[in-house]
Amino acid sequence: MRLFELGERIAKVHESLVTLPELAENTDVRAVLLDIADDPAALKPYLNRLELVVLRFPIFRDGRVFTQARELREYLRFSGEIRAEGHVLPDQAAFLKRCGVDSVVLPDGSDPALWERQLSRFPVAYQRSVLPSRPVGAGSRVEEGT
Repeated sequence: MRLFELGERIAKVHESLVTLPELAENTDVRAVLLDIADDPAALKPYLNRLELVVLRFPIFRDGRVFTQARELREYLRFSGEIRAEGHVLPDQAAFLKRCGVDSVVLPDGSDPALWERQLSRFPVAYQRSVLPSRPVGAGSRVEEGT
């Protein structure tokens, strides 16, 4: 498994990863796999002990993972690592980062340099972000430090 880091948090490898239904039974587990149909709010009682939430893209055009990541960061205030895996494209890198995703499990054969280029390709965005940003006019925003 090759990880590409999108954010400031250092990606960690966890030995034990469980699904949401298994989480209540495993009190020592620090990492959970949230399936596309799972509601992130169901993690609320466990967030204080979790270090990693893995979000799975079933297909690249399914945008629910972006919503799950944003809900974890913005509404549930999850401060641990959020990781995306599955059918993820380099074109989605900047938006994943803006939604709060920290790392991506790179598909086999992916070039990390392409992912890096995509992160700097569009410094200005119209969408609000969980990252610190400042307005630059006409509804556009740019990340702080850019």
